[in-house]
Amino acid sequence: MQNRSMQQRIQVRNPIVIALDVDTAREAIDLAHRLRGTVGMFKVGKQLFTASGPSVVRELLAMGEKVFLDLKFHDIPNTVAKAGIEAARMGVSIFNLHALGGSQMMRTTVEAVEEVCQREQITRPLILGVTVLTSHSRESLLEVGIEQEIPAEVVRLAQLCASSGVDGVVASPHEIGPIRTAVTSPDFTVLTPGVRPAGAALNDQQRVMTPGEAIRAGADFLVIGRPITAAPDPLAAAEAIRQEIEEARQP
Repeated sequence: MQNRSMQQRIQVRNPIVIALDVDTAREAIDLAHRLRGTVGMFKVGKQLFTASGPSVVRELLAMGEKVFLDLKFHDIPNTVAKAGIEAARMGVSIFNLHALGGSQMMRTTVEAVEEVCQREQITRPLILGVTVLTSHSRESLLEVGIEQEIPAEVVRLAQLCASSGVDGVVASPHEIGPIRTAVTSPDFTVLTPGVRPAGAALNDQQRVMTPGEAIRAGADFLVIGRPITAAPDPLAAAEAIRQEIEEARQP
């Protein structure tokens, strides 16, 4: 219950998660200083983590910001569990793993992280399962041997995450509705990338919605990168999206 209440406070304040997909820690920290107070969390992914390591995460946390560690762990169960423990010890609010790693990998990670967090009295981060990347199309899934249509595959993996004790999923906004129908627990979190303001470039994303549409569909968190970070005025872009979200929340 402690873990879910933490997530609810983040979501109520601001569901915007900024993707710090930049080359250096200095760029990331500068963006965080410009956007803090207007967005709810910052995402550190493979590019920035490979360039700068855990120090950039710790610097963001020292600023009082919340961090989503987006490394998409996928390995043998023991290895992923150990990585998850270190993510929890680092103090991140969310980390993720690939649902295609299977139930044993996910369950082992959840149990190991729970045990360490209780023993060391640290707040357990949300653990989310990555379903189908928003860059995937039907054709690219067929290339790797996945024959189900994308929504059906996402729902299958979301159900696997729920039965494995994972807190929620990372999924395209187009699959939020089917996920909410298939997994009825109110505590199941959906974090969605593939969010683009109306008129923004899609870049390498395939299955997208506007921020307002994603919130109305039932997203808890929205990961947004280039529409804010590459804007001429990132703060103004973030504020416009925050306003759109507030309007979407109105009854």
